[in-house]
Amino acid sequence: MFLSVMGIGTLLSVSSIHWLSIWAGLEINLIGFLPMLVYQKSASESQSAVKYFIIQALGSSFLIFGSLMVFNMSFTWDMCTKMCNPSILGFMMLMSGLCIKLGLFPFHYWLPSVMAGLPWISCLLLATWQKFAPLFLVLCLLELNQSYMMAFVFCIISAGSTLIGGVGGINQTQIRALLAYSSISHLGWMTFAILHSEWGMKVYLSIYVLISISLFMSLWYSDSGSMKNINNLKTSSSMQISVMLLLLSLGGLPPLLGFISKWVVITLSTSGPWTPIVFVLILGSLMSLFYYLSLFFSVFLSTLKKYGLSGFSNNNSIMILINTLNITGGLLIMLVNLLSMA
Repeated sequence: MFLSVMGIGTLLSVSSIHWLSIWAGLEINLIGFLPMLVYQKSASESQSAVKYFIIQALGSSFLIFGSLMVFNMSFTWDMCTKMCNPSILGFMMLMSGLCIKLGLFPFHYWLPSVMAGLPWISCLLLATWQKFAPLFLVLCLLELNQSYMMAFVFCIISAGSTLIGGVGGINQTQIRALLAYSSISHLGWMTFAILHSEWGMKVYLSIYVLISISLFMSLWYSDSGSMKNINNLKTSSSMQISVMLLLLSLGGLPPLLGFISKWVVITLSTSGPWTPIVFVLILGSLMSLFYYLSLFFSVFLSTLKKYGLSGFSNNNSIMILINTLNITGGLLIMLVNLLSMA
């Protein structure tokens, strides 16, 4: 029932053209998601739920205040109305509300602390489903106001989000907080992709959701909550390496699947005026890959010391996972090359 309420709220926000119904859809989505945060009634879940509710209420207040300012200048709630110069402040309020709801820079502080206290299923929904409606609303707003100043502001937001995602995860000891900083970094890439192509943002979002579902379900099955426990998963050594390969794919290591989304954004942005921002995004991804690779080598060497080579040879699932990710990445590279040549 709660998932149905969340879905109805998201569909109402995405399909509506009036600010009041967009705001109502986001509130319905929040009402459906909050009971899922406190489902197990633990202290950490209750604390994360209160933080999430306060932040989302703040974002909703910014959203409704910005829509009132736009209505004051244009006398219509219609979202398709072009933004005039006097309503630029209302436009900024709308964008600030959506950035708060997404957890983008500089409103990113709440996401790691909220995700650190949630179970894996709630973390999965927070990292994937809860991003859909605000991201597509940001896309619609950028189509309404395509000024140089708005593009520059979103370049700063995307670059700051990627750097925060890279720097913040270096000293983390909890995997949930690490994945929260990774989500902030990926949101920066998606925001930068919106400036160049709607298709690029949708490709990046689809690949990110696919990898996140696989990773969170694997971590839920293995029940690993902190970095020190990842070497002692309740499953076989192949599950350890599978989780680490999914983390590397999320970090964008070639030739895994997560590299394809970053490669698409880089390809699209080379023809635009914001090419220097790409180097900042790549720098943030390199910092993310640094702690992913450190964790990978730690798990690999500890598994090799504990089980020897037999720990990898007795179970073929690790080889199946490696081949699947590599083949999928190679096929997507060929598909994008064919599309670019056409």
